[in-house]
Amino acid sequence: MKKTFYVIASIAIVAGAYLWAFGVPDAFAPGVGSEAPVSQAPAGPGGPGGPGGGGATTVVLAPLEMQPFEDSFRAIGNSEAVRSATVTSDVSGRTVSVDLTANAEVSQGDVLVRLDARAATLSLETAQSELEQASATVARYERLQQSGNSTITDVTLSEARLALRLAEANVGQAELALEDRTIRAPISGRLGLSDVNVGDYLTANDPIITIDDSSALLVEFELPERSVGFLSLGRDVTLETPSLTGRFFQGEIVSFDSRIDEVTRSVTVRARVANPDGTLWPGMTFTARLSNLSEPLLVVPATAITWSRDGASVWYEDEGHAQSIPVTILHRRDENVWLDADLPAGTMVIIEGAHKLRQGAAVTDANAEPQQPDQESK
Repeated sequence: MKKTFYVIASIAIVAGAYLWAFGVPDAFAPGVGSEAPVSQAPAGPGGPGGPGGGGATTVVLAPLEMQPFEDSFRAIGNSEAVRSATVTSDVSGRTVSVDLTANAEVSQGDVLVRLDARAATLSLETAQSELEQASATVARYERLQQSGNSTITDVTLSEARLALRLAEANVGQAELALEDRTIRAPISGRLGLSDVNVGDYLTANDPIITIDDSSALLVEFELPERSVGFLSLGRDVTLETPSLTGRFFQGEIVSFDSRIDEVTRSVTVRARVANPDGTLWPGMTFTARLSNLSEPLLVVPATAITWSRDGASVWYEDEGHAQSIPVTILHRRDENVWLDADLPAGTMVIIEGAHKLRQGAAVTDANAEPQQPDQESK
């Protein structure tokens, strides 16, 4: 008896699970066998939306517009002065005077540091004395030879002239050594910070101070590979810096690399921005924006594009009927698509409802104002 109960319970559980999953079979549904009239829509060319159908498909139309496409590239870059120099000493020596005021404007050739020049001065005086003696010797030998003195041969006179040229060279070297004891500004610009003071001993090639010519800045940044078609010398670049929020500066491209970086797949670009009032400082971070505005192109909402095995296409309205034409998508941005198509501007394009259309189907604009029926005279 218990076994029979288990069998009946198992059958009931299986039947309940079947009904819960699939519902009541049609054979056991109420009303089975009764004939119910079924309303069928006419099919084929006479159906709704067909070329000769009894009703038009409601769609949303919009005119095909012409707009240029603005392609923009943004990049972060660092700036440097259009000209800069690090002043160093060519010789060793102890400083005897210093004029290195930070942020002071200097002109090219201004004296910045003087080194102890006593030894160089003495060397110049010695060289000048030797030059005077060599010059006097040559003049005396020439007079003697002209007077017919046979003791002054051509060889003797030639050796004296050689000694004169060597003495002149020694004077030039001594003058250069003395000049090296005076350190001058190599360019005009603004001085940086320096730790050099009077009494410090400098060795050759020791850095003394930096000078920046900030009348203009060079901003270097990286652009992606696809921007190379827009790069040209003199092209405008819009620059902004977080140091001066809300201000924009116009620069121009002055140089760019001749190859694409193998790792980053980008190209290095340098833009020059004028800085006559000194507002911008070398080392500032800039955001560079390079824009390219195309010729006016056909533009439609993205919802107007339909896809098939043959590619992209759009539907347009022609005398109340839908027609499809293939298109080439050139650009996408937000909700709009710029394309190349054999359609004139102003053509009414179907932007909603195109998915239910067939070629030549009758269409009506959902936004069109309904026509008022004519009032029959009674």
